[in-house]
Order: sequence, then structure tokens, then C-alpha cells
Amino acid sequence: MPASLALSVETAKSIAIIVVLVLLVGAVLSAWLVKSVVAKVVTIVVLAAVALGVWTQRANLQDCADKAKERVGTGQAAVTCTFFGYDVTLE
Repeated sequence: MPASLALSVETAKSIAIIVVLVLLVGAVLSAWLVKSVVAKVVTIVVLAAVALGVWTQRANLQDCADKAKERVGTGQAAVTCTFFGYDVTLE
């Protein structure tokens, strides 16, 4: 004869409490993980945006420096370029 899988009311209540606690811990861990993932994604996006800004500004500054080299050959005065809104004088 197969073993009976009948549960008493008290055993069922205890199992239910354990399942609820496990689910609550899972929910907290899930919320922490999602927060962590979101924070990582936001950090990556911000750093990528700053890197792109620096790269484009560097390219603009290089173009300005190339123009300054051309002017130096003609004996013209120093050239002022901008880098993130700050003036950079090339002599």
C-alpha cells in the first residue's frame, strides 16, 4: 500500500509560512538585483555619454589645433579654441 501524503492542518500552516518567507526573501533579493542592474545600466549610460562628449570635444580641439598650425605658418597671432565651454589659447 502506498504511503499517505496527507498533511495535518498545523503542518500545512507551517509549510505555508515557510513558503511565504521564502517568497518574501526572493522578492527582496529580486528588488535588490533589479536595482543593482538598473544602477549599472545608468552608470554605463552616463559614462558612455561623458566619453562621447569628451571624444567629440577632443575632435573639435584637434581641428582647431590643425587650423592654428596653418596660421602659425603665416605668422598670425595665437588661436583660441573652446573645450567644454572653456577657452584654450594655442600659441
